Amino acid sequence: MFIEQAYKGNNIWWRVLITTLLTAGIFVANFIAYFMMSKKQVDDAYKSMSDIPNNMSLIINLSPFIFLLGFLFLLVRVLHQRSVLSLTTSRKSIDYKRILFSFSLIILLTIAAFAISYSMDHSTILWNFNPMKFAILFIISMLLFPFQIGLEEYLFRGYLMQQIGIIAKNRWFPLLITSVVFGLFHSANPEVAKMGYEVMVFYIGTGLLLGIMTLMDESLELALGFHLGNNLMAALLITSDYSAIHTDALFKYSGVENTTDTLNEMLVSMAIIYPIILFIFAKRYKWTNWKERLFGKIKVV
Repeated sequence: MFIEQAYKGNNIWWRVLITTLLTAGIFVANFIAYFMMSKKQVDDAYKSMSDIPNNMSLIINLSPFIFLLGFLFLLVRVLHQRSVLSLTTSRKSIDYKRILFSFSLIILLTIAAFAISYSMDHSTILWNFNPMKFAILFIISMLLFPFQIGLEEYLFRGYLMQQIGIIAKNRWFPLLITSVVFGLFHSANPEVAKMGYEVMVFYIGTGLLLGIMTLMDESLELALGFHLGNNLMAALLITSDYSAIHTDALFKYSGVENTTDTLNEMLVSMAIIYPIILFIFAKRYKWTNWKERLFGKIKVV
């Protein structure tokens, strides 16, 4: 009944339009600006960002999400007249153990995958540890990444999933649309410009994974934990010159990016790791009736 939670609020069209435009505006503006800029302008913009000290750049990039997430919660409460709880789960309360389990699982899998890769070939992976800079990075990451992933999850897998679902009256359409839009809104990331639009398959695939978690578990908790753990590892474990955000991570990739190899690694991750994650969740939380939860019709409440 996760999508049906939207029926607890006022869903008149102009309220939905205002909330969507005001909270997704930063993604839309970034998306439009990126495609209106020439390649030279894009390269100059990325260079300007790279000239800013890493930790300061991280603060600049993540701080707006504090206000945007708060604004989304305010609009849901005031305009739609429903609770943030209904945006989070179909259960009576938020299950923080689910968030912690999902968070821990992705961190363990990421470290394990990195350890295997490092043991096989670490010629292009440099030890980048600076105690002071890393300590500051860790504090900034722990304080600000929850807001960044919170906005993305509450906006895409929460608000938009629910609103599109009650309009389409089914589950598969909001799952597909929010996953594609989630991927498209990451198209301005530096790694996309560096490696090509093929990398968008990974972002859309990750959106699908998070959407499936949400629909099968009837809540955002697993997606929130996974997304937070994934982004923290991306910031703290290893960085590169073409990462979305440069950080003072533990390691740095110094090699020349091989687009084919990177895409193959992403596809392997999606084809093997993602199903394993869903299998673990399915067993732990006893998921059943996959067809109905992913493709079933929405009941009008």
